[in-house]
Amino acid sequence: MNRMKTVLLLATLTGMLLAIGNWFGGRGGMMIMFLVSVAMNFGSYWFSDKIVLNMYGAREVTVREAPELYEIVVKLARKAKMPMPKVYIMETEMPNAFATGRDPEHAAVAATTGILRILNREELEGVMAHELAHVKNRDTLISTIVATLAGVISMIANMAQWAAMFGGFGRSNDEEQEGGAGGIIGSMLLIVLAPLTATLIQLGISRSREFLADESGGELTGKPQALASALEKLEYYAKHQALPAATPATAHMFIVNPLKGGDWLVGLFSTHPTTAQRVAKLQELAQRLGR
Repeated sequence: MNRMKTVLLLATLTGMLLAIGNWFGGRGGMMIMFLVSVAMNFGSYWFSDKIVLNMYGAREVTVREAPELYEIVVKLARKAKMPMPKVYIMETEMPNAFATGRDPEHAAVAATTGILRILNREELEGVMAHELAHVKNRDTLISTIVATLAGVISMIANMAQWAAMFGGFGRSNDEEQEGGAGGIIGSMLLIVLAPLTATLIQLGISRSREFLADESGGELTGKPQALASALEKLEYYAKHQALPAATPATAHMFIVNPLKGGDWLVGLFSTHPTTAQRVAKLQELAQRLGR
C-alpha cells in the first residue's frame, strides 16, 4: 500500500511539473521543465550524500572508534543481505540518525553522539534497522527525486510571481487577451497553490516511507517494540530542542523530525507521521510476529 501510494504521488508531482511548464510556456515550456528536473535529479543523485554529511559535520568511524554502533550495523547488514554501508557519527547531544546514499552499494548511516548515549543496544539496533531499511528500499533516492521536483515547482512559482509583478505570465499577449481575467486568475492560483500542493505531496511520500521503514526495520530485528521505545525517547528530546544546522530541506532524512515544534500547524507540515501513529503500527507488527 505504501509503495503504491509513493508511485502515485511521484506521478502526480511529475504531472504537476509538466502541466505548469505547459501552462506558462506551452510545449516548449513543458520540455524545458522536464530537462531542468532531469538535470537537477542527476546532480542530486551523485552528490546529495556528500553534501548532507558535510552539512552536519559527520565523520566516518571504524569499529575501533565506535565498536557497538559499528558491530550493530555489520550484523544487520549481513542479516538483510545487503552491502555494508559506511558508518558516520555527528558530534551533537541531540539524539537522531539518518541514512543517505544513491543505492545500497554507495550508502552511509549516521548517528549522533546523543543517540548513542540515551538508547540501549536493542533500541539502537531498531534505529539502525530502520535506517538500513531506507537504504534497501531506496528511499534515499526517492526522497532526493521528490525534493528536487518539489523544488523545481516552487522555483517556477517564484519566477511566475515576479513575472506577474512586471505584467506577464510567460504566455503570449494574444493568449492573455483571449483568456482575459480567467487567465490571470488561473496564473495566480498556480503561483499560490502549486508550491503548496507540491510540498504536501512531498510530505505524503516521506510519511509513507517512514511507515514502511519502521515495518521493515521491525521485521529485520524481530523486535519492533524496541524501535517503538526508541522513537518515544527520541520524540521526547525532539520536543525540547532542535538539531543544530537542521533545515527543512533535509528534515525528512532523519528518523524523527529534527526541527523543534509541536503545534498543529507544524504537525500538518511535518515530514514524519506522529510518533503515536508509528508506535501503534509497530505494536500491531509485534502482535503479528507473536512478540
